[in-house]
Amino acid sequence: MSLTSLPKTDPTAILRYRDGLYAVDLLTAAVVEFDFFTRLAESPGSFEELCEQFGWAPRPADVLVSLSKANGLLAEAPEGTIQVTRLAAEHLVTGSSWSLIPYYETLRDRPVAKDFAKVLKTGRPAHWSGNEAADSDWHDAMRDDEFAKSFTAAMDCRGMYLGKRLADAVGAELVECRKVLDIGGGSGVYASALVANHENLSGVVLEQSPVDDLAREKVEARKLADRVEIVSGDMFEGDWPDGADVHLFSNVMHDWDVPEIERLVEKSFAALPEGGRILIHEAFLNAEKNGPLPVVEYSCILMHSTQGRCYGTAEMQGLLEKAGFVDSSYRETACDRGVIIARKPESGD
Repeated sequence: MSLTSLPKTDPTAILRYRDGLYAVDLLTAAVVEFDFFTRLAESPGSFEELCEQFGWAPRPADVLVSLSKANGLLAEAPEGTIQVTRLAAEHLVTGSSWSLIPYYETLRDRPVAKDFAKVLKTGRPAHWSGNEAADSDWHDAMRDDEFAKSFTAAMDCRGMYLGKRLADAVGAELVECRKVLDIGGGSGVYASALVANHENLSGVVLEQSPVDDLAREKVEARKLADRVEIVSGDMFEGDWPDGADVHLFSNVMHDWDVPEIERLVEKSFAALPEGGRILIHEAFLNAEKNGPLPVVEYSCILMHSTQGRCYGTAEMQGLLEKAGFVDSSYRETACDRGVIIARKPESGD
């Protein structure tokens, strides 16, 4: 299959079913394990006060608050007070004549709902897909050959469509660029798509074992081995391959919490030449982090199984600016995804 063409149909709706799978379990955990909306109706407060009241870690609490806002169940006052809406007060507060809490009680024993009750308290990701037989979370599981092969194939098939749409969205920004470093690039599908669609580019994919070997196989199968190199390594440790004037993070940041993202962005800034570009390709929340709903729902599965979540556009741009990048902008690509582009300033700026 070609990385320079698109299907005749749009797979967005199909992807949304899979991406939003865990949202119902997060809402269930909030309702049946914590009576969240009843207690918040009695004692509204800031996000920090909410975390303290329920004993929740900030990362999972952030996802729950965004999910509730996107569904019209919570609202935030200008001064930062988070409170229940009339919709939640009527249907998710104990004692209301219209309460639907018993309806959600029937889902209490769903394994992922139980997982979320723990993740909210600890902040630590659960086992992949709620599988208690697994030995580790997603990050550790990716070191296992069979799991890595299965998961990388899953992300690669999605990237066939998303990679081409990314390449189309950023083409004008890359006309004077020469080499893209795809950091944590999985199968290399996104670096391959950029290279296949832009003759001026060559690519390097930085990946750890065993995914690095899977990426080599994919790049060779796509007949791009002469233009896309695979380098083995841990993106958090050691130096990155040099010579790139574009750094790509595609579906990487959403696997990590803010401190890890700050480390990656700072490493990128240090490694890029003046005028170099950073591309962050993700499913982004809006600046207010109250939508769009499909991205908020996708954030639930990420929060459950990884150390990350979906980030707001303003949130990510703020992290880039903190590291020293300038001229950040956001544009949509496809299937509820988008890309933030920023530049390392030149000495004359």
